Amino acid sequence: MNTGTKLGFSNLRKTVSARVNEIAEMRQVGKIKHCMHDACLSALAMMYFQDASMLEFQRRLQEQTQMNNLQTLFQVETIPKDTQFRNTIDAIPYHMLFPIFGDFFRLLQRGNQLQPFQFLDEGYIMPIDGSQYFYSETINCPSCLTKTHKNGTIDYYHQVLCASIVHPEKKQMLPLAPEPIKNTDGSKKQDCEINAGKRFLDRIRQEHPKLQIVITADDLYSRQPFIEALNQNRMSYILIAKPSSHKVLFDQIMEKEDLDQVHLLEWEDNKGAIHRYEWINDIRLNGNKSSPLVNYFEYSIIRDGDKITYTNSWVTDIHVSDINVAKLVKAGRAKWKIENENFNTLKNQGYHAEHNFGHGKKNLSFNFFLFTLLAFFMHQIIEIRDPLYQIARAKFSARKEFWNQLRCTIRIIIFENWESLLRFVISPPTDIRAP
Repeated sequence: MNTGTKLGFSNLRKTVSARVNEIAEMRQVGKIKHCMHDACLSALAMMYFQDASMLEFQRRLQEQTQMNNLQTLFQVETIPKDTQFRNTIDAIPYHMLFPIFGDFFRLLQRGNQLQPFQFLDEGYIMPIDGSQYFYSETINCPSCLTKTHKNGTIDYYHQVLCASIVHPEKKQMLPLAPEPIKNTDGSKKQDCEINAGKRFLDRIRQEHPKLQIVITADDLYSRQPFIEALNQNRMSYILIAKPSSHKVLFDQIMEKEDLDQVHLLEWEDNKGAIHRYEWINDIRLNGNKSSPLVNYFEYSIIRDGDKITYTNSWVTDIHVSDINVAKLVKAGRAKWKIENENFNTLKNQGYHAEHNFGHGKKNLSFNFFLFTLLAFFMHQIIEIRDPLYQIARAKFSARKEFWNQLRCTIRIIIFENWESLLRFVISPPTDIRAP
């Protein structure tokens, strides 16, 4: 079997099937009409083909053609009706779905498709960031985060910490299993993004003990406790550090500048903009005696003589020099990819990540988010390795238009596999006529 087949749709689908078949059945045996596999793969299919609502998805399955395509493409025999479908997905412990992300990751490793994503010698760039994917003033569950207003009203919402391996010069990204930011039974203090971040570091290091990782994140994370957690998990980091939240650090830098101890590198591009890099190594993060030593670097773009159009600053454990400072800046700025290309795509480019497919009482909301992210991960892999997909996708200017065409096509024609569907989209038969 060649690499393309291992990383093709069929094998990715089989990988998901194998994992969900390991999930222990939690329902009473005599009351089971639809198997766990069919419920999970139906949820994945809904996210894969980016149906906008559960009711619309269920309605389309009334059409025999689409039901048959669900059988041929996703090996789904039957799926429960709306309420039973939601109850089944709700009952699945979300951590049982996490291994699927690792399975996809290892397929990429074995297919020699992970190595091209390494940008720094120190490891793979892995931006992390929190995002909200559910909000309501009425619907809630025990895991909901809450915000109480002065007038007594309460907002209920769900957040998640996401992470992906990215390369500054690649369009695709490789998501890892996210960490929910959620309240738990018996906890008096509400969960937060930093605590979720620490849990994520511990879990990812257990799942990938030898993987070289460079975490990139915003200013919220460039604090001593989180940097210590990074060090304990043997991960490098490039974290934004702003003057407003790191007064002691920037006071030290000002002193070093006065002593002419800050390194400076500048170059001018062909449009006349000046790119300025400044850095200093081995400086204390804060005023604590136990404060870690960090390396600081700053980047600015200057136009029209003295107009600064962009500036940012970071701390890192990687030694900064004139050889690598520009590359470190690219790595630090790659954090925007998880915001713009990950979150924006999931929320605004057809995946409906913020749509309430169902909230549930246990794990429904987060499990639907996981299936959405798994569908996105499958699409990323297929974009990299599936030549048929690349040809079919190139026929459409917008990705929404492409997936809309696929949804419409499987409603009227039965396909025996994913490749047949793509070939039809690439070259539709010319002799199709209305009766």
